Amino acid sequence: MMRTAFLNARLIDPASGLDARGALLVENEKIVDWGPRLFNDADPSDAEIVDCGGRALAPGLIDMRVFTGEPGSEHRETLESASRAAAAGGVTTMIVMPNTDPVIDEPSLVDFIKRRAAATASVRVAPMGALTRGLQGQVMAEIGLLMEAGAIAFTDGDRTIANARLMRRALAYASTFGALVVGHAEDPDLSQGAAMNEGEFATRLGLPAAPTAAETIIVERDIRLVELTGARFHIAQISCRDSLDVVAAAKARGIPITCGVSAHHLALNELDIGSYRSFLKVKPPLRSEADRAAMVEGVASGQIDVIVSSHDPQAADTKRQTFAQAAFGAVGLETLLPAALGIYHCGQATLAHVVGTMTAAPADILGLEAGRLAKGALADLVIFDPDEPFVLDAAKLHSRARNTCFDGRRFQGRVHMTYVGGRRVFDSAADTDG
Repeated sequence: MMRTAFLNARLIDPASGLDARGALLVENEKIVDWGPRLFNDADPSDAEIVDCGGRALAPGLIDMRVFTGEPGSEHRETLESASRAAAAGGVTTMIVMPNTDPVIDEPSLVDFIKRRAAATASVRVAPMGALTRGLQGQVMAEIGLLMEAGAIAFTDGDRTIANARLMRRALAYASTFGALVVGHAEDPDLSQGAAMNEGEFATRLGLPAAPTAAETIIVERDIRLVELTGARFHIAQISCRDSLDVVAAAKARGIPITCGVSAHHLALNELDIGSYRSFLKVKPPLRSEADRAAMVEGVASGQIDVIVSSHDPQAADTKRQTFAQAAFGAVGLETLLPAALGIYHCGQATLAHVVGTMTAAPADILGLEAGRLAKGALADLVIFDPDEPFVLDAAKLHSRARNTCFDGRRFQGRVHMTYVGGRRVFDSAADTDG
């Protein structure tokens, strides 16, 4: 019987709203007791002691948007290398996208991801299945069979289903299974060939650009289709004020949708691209400062439900090109927490609220056991110092790729230990890479 006692901790449980000093006891992969009064009278017996040193102890993070290269592009990222990066970032559950080669559009491929993750990954991995076959946006995938195989939700990843009739049918079909559909908001015609956000800065750089309307139009369309079908629907990412307003209006009408934002859209704007920095070419593109501020407001107000890393590793040869030709995407598993904590450090939201967007909220949306401190809950935990400063060094990232938006950035909020099922999978003191 394995017992671990975490003492001298700042317990953060967004699900209950607790933020207090206390302790937590883990036994056989589960939390058996926790709270401010635990072990006040005596230290536990027959347990390994972990002194948190006053640092925050919270549920492990759940990242709802992770792209990997396995299968098909293992030179970019494998499930094993992505899990190392996740553990270093305090992420204990990765939700992986179906944009692989082959596409995860058959039950056997869902099973492959689950088996491969069980054999190689140090954190939990849950696959999303493709919403359409081959991500082509023409024929629906077998949602029922994929769900039986273990697909946690359904999406075409970074592709939008342009055909509104097909999208309506997919939503209606998914609703019969109670399946969650995750949409990408980007009109493929308005954004075709675009490299960044449309505006004065794009004109100065001479780069092809797409307006924010390319996103907002799809957000509005998909919400209307959800009204018709009653499907469970999550917008993977929004990035501008207009989209936030549409989401807020829909929620005010009682439409049960949720949405996310990437950590880099909270911390960066289009001006950070500077002199054609291709590592900052992401999808959706970095927006204006007004839109970035709107995303922060959306998280603080609760209109935006989750923060994701949108981890998308790219090989060096696809990023070190001219900005217009470079691939979209940035790694983000290890910067998810410190980038998100900027909202807390600016005084716009409590620590529990920010952590909740990466724990309790995604767990509720996906129907996962994780994401909370509770008796009987999985002992997926992260110990971090929300105030500890550090400078990000891309060379020390654990991901196989190094295409981060944040190389050299000064952050506050460092992960010290990560546990999955009560087993330590990351310890900064023993880490030779970070």
